[in-house]
Amino acid sequence: MKTVGIIGGGQLGMMLAEEIHNLGAKAVCLDPNPKCSASFVCDDIVVSKYDDIEGLKKLGDMSDVITYEFENVPSKQLKFLLDTYNIPQGIQPLFDSQNRIREKENAKKHGLKTPMFMAINSMDDLLKGINEIGLPCLYKTTTMGYDGHGQVLIKTLNDVEKVKPFLDGEGILEEFIKYDFETSVIMVRSKEKTIVFPMGINKHKKGILDEVFVDKQLAVFEKIKNDAIHFMESAGYFGILCIEIFVKGNDYFFNEMAPRPHNSGHYTIEGCTTNQYRELARFLLNIPLEEPKLKSPTVMKNILGFDYENMKKLENSDIVHIHDYFKSEVREKRKMAHITFTNTTQDEYIEKYKKLFCED
Repeated sequence: MKTVGIIGGGQLGMMLAEEIHNLGAKAVCLDPNPKCSASFVCDDIVVSKYDDIEGLKKLGDMSDVITYEFENVPSKQLKFLLDTYNIPQGIQPLFDSQNRIREKENAKKHGLKTPMFMAINSMDDLLKGINEIGLPCLYKTTTMGYDGHGQVLIKTLNDVEKVKPFLDGEGILEEFIKYDFETSVIMVRSKEKTIVFPMGINKHKKGILDEVFVDKQLAVFEKIKNDAIHFMESAGYFGILCIEIFVKGNDYFFNEMAPRPHNSGHYTIEGCTTNQYRELARFLLNIPLEEPKLKSPTVMKNILGFDYENMKKLENSDIVHIHDYFKSEVREKRKMAHITFTNTTQDEYIEKYKKLFCED
């Protein structure tokens, strides 16, 4: 029986471990928290910091293959693992995603359209970038930012003051795209084929993904799908990849990518004929991939700490599917769970369920 080692023990690792078990294999995770979400599902856990070589060695010695469930694994440690153990995805997609400038340059190189962007290392760079890109524009730290952290929307020159605290590190200035909506394209690529999951419309609340509506596949989705497949194959990536895309009319712009399962793909567990975790597990275990198909209109609702009690007003049913992440501490903006509503359109969700949750 094969064992998959997962660096990271959050909810993504937990749901991946469930699918690894469904395919008859074992799962082991590495995480500093002995009571992390994945610990409730995995066959074993290595309690260790992500940059601890001894902990990573222990995980590697227990595993036939290794994967990662979040981006911020130190590249030096990943290089050690790649040289010593079996990481089928490699580390290149992770390395490329860890720096926003490198990520955008890589996207352009392999055929994806990006907003205008410039590297920012000083106030002079920032002012020059604003002059060239124009207002409004968006400043981001190049590393470690997520869910809206490390980002400043610059609407007027007065907003430059808000960027000053970040200027001791590297940043990127991007054209502000007035997009119609955001979507995610989630792919899994093996040596034999590349599969793509149905796309939906992502809705955010205060910079954090709130809801995903998946129903009709729009014409622009086919263009995004084809370009994304070309990107993944041209870049030489394998395993799983999620690309966040801004859609404007019949056009699109690359936002960012993640070489791991993605929050916007949680809906696939009940909403599709196969899901992102199962297909990643198939790839890791060298099992042929299956083409996913949407089973019904589906809505995914992210549950943060401020909605955790409200979630308990619902019960699991044929339509309502509650996934609790078993986190010990409830914090207001912490991802605590998600709910998938199958056989449910966006209008039906708004009419029946949205009122149960906080609006702000």
